[in-house]
Amino acid sequence: MRRGRAVTAAVAVTVLAVTAGSVALTQLGGEEETGAAKNTGLPPATAAVERGDLRDSAQADGTLGYDKERKVNAGAAGTVTWTPRTGSTVERNERLYEIDGRPVRLMYGSGPMYRTLKPGDKGRDVEQLERNLAELGYTGFTPDQEYTELTAAAVKRWQKSHDAKQTGKVGPGDVTFAPGKVRIKSVGAGVGEQAQPGTPVLVTTGSERIVTFQLDVAESQLAKAGTKVDVELPDGTTAPGKVSSVGRTAKPGDDPADDSPKVTLTVSFDDPDEVGGFDQSPVTVNLTGETRKGVLTVPVNALLALPGGGFGLQVVQGGTTREVKVELGMFAEGRVEVSGGGLREGVKVGVPKI
Repeated sequence: MRRGRAVTAAVAVTVLAVTAGSVALTQLGGEEETGAAKNTGLPPATAAVERGDLRDSAQADGTLGYDKERKVNAGAAGTVTWTPRTGSTVERNERLYEIDGRPVRLMYGSGPMYRTLKPGDKGRDVEQLERNLAELGYTGFTPDQEYTELTAAAVKRWQKSHDAKQTGKVGPGDVTFAPGKVRIKSVGAGVGEQAQPGTPVLVTTGSERIVTFQLDVAESQLAKAGTKVDVELPDGTTAPGKVSSVGRTAKPGDDPADDSPKVTLTVSFDDPDEVGGFDQSPVTVNLTGETRKGVLTVPVNALLALPGGGFGLQVVQGGTTREVKVELGMFAEGRVEVSGGGLREGVKVGVPKI
């Protein structure tokens, strides 16, 4: 992952301890806590206290693809006689594949088609089927969890419309359920090959375009669900989106050289049409977390680790220096929010020579 942030607050404390040991500092006494002038010699360089907006941000490598990948297994034994082309989209009531010339059609639902439904059957799968029939205009029954003779009559009308045998029954050899329309990612069994119930015929995805990426656990607060992001696409354009999900389990990332714990996140796009036809393509995700408006900031390396705890700054004014204690806020973009010590915009503070 490529980071665009300076440091997180947790990491910053460790960095500052190292920084403080490498910069020539003077220890604070009673005078310093009141901001009294003290001739300690001028620092090698100075930087101005700035007032403006500070944005906590990060940059990560991601992969552009499609959501909800799943396998479609054969519902009946036989010879595969037709499959859709890779990359095509299949919607409700359309052919998903054929076995022995018999189409298996897509219906929408979260549960599987695991049995042959007939009058007298009850269950959520019955209600799924009935709701699909109603959406397609085959009505005359109340969509519920009971398969009645009225349901069977509607099924016969549906079968007739597809020139199928009018049995009034529906099974895995007729219908496959999926949460919505699907995109064909790959074909597991080609035309002419033998299929058995439970063996993969297709691999599908949802039609929604998404990006998946990983963040260090220490940076995951930047990317809560709903966080706005910009995604740099392979053609050089940028598409806006937002974090749609954040993994709950932290585990080592895909980079063998970096075994720090990471969480996996998903991004959805504001306008999927901006994304184009890229699939399994590398992209860059730019995240902007919290924004602090109109705050005073200094470079991170201007901070001094104080002997008694906390942090301070070496203020340079009129050819002399004085050390003041400050309170720290957000760390981002190589700078840190500071307050206290009588600071104001434009004041010069000491920094190590670059």
